[in-house]
Amino acid sequence: MEELELIAGMVKQEMDAAIKHLEHAFQKIRAGRASTTMVQDVMVEYYGAPTPLSQVANVMVPDAMTISIQPWDKTAIGAIEKAIINSNLGFAPSNNGENIILNVPPLTEERRRELAKQAKVEAESTKITVRNARQDGMKELRKLDGVSEDLIKDEEAKIQVLTDKYIKMCDDHLKVKEAEIMKI
Repeated sequence: MEELELIAGMVKQEMDAAIKHLEHAFQKIRAGRASTTMVQDVMVEYYGAPTPLSQVANVMVPDAMTISIQPWDKTAIGAIEKAIINSNLGFAPSNNGENIILNVPPLTEERRRELAKQAKVEAESTKITVRNARQDGMKELRKLDGVSEDLIKDEEAKIQVLTDKYIKMCDDHLKVKEAEIMKI
């Protein structure tokens, strides 16, 4: 039945989106090494418009503990510095007139635990989204008229298998991220 496949496709799409969101959230949780993803969401007030940092400067990682930001327009250096401070990333930018250097401090044991907790919260939130997608799919299946109960039961079982698969993906992503965070 086309309607059944449509509902299953919708559920899978929502679950895929939840995993993508989790991966994006995990990229923002730093694991002791400098990365350009740490500053990818910084918006710079550039000629009166909020502009992504990557569109006003070259962002590089020269070593494991440093992020170097080289503005294409030297007049934007102050605005970039202000945007980094206002973004609450916990970095104190230093500016030599041409570049902005962000030193990524090594993580303390306490900070590692906080980041691991943050990762756990993100994973739990994703699991809830996956379960809600399953629930929405089940509700849609029950609304269908003129479809045999056996077909609906089969589709519900398929959605449950899909749900279990995505919950396991969340757990696997979390294990990898926790190991990355706790590694010194």
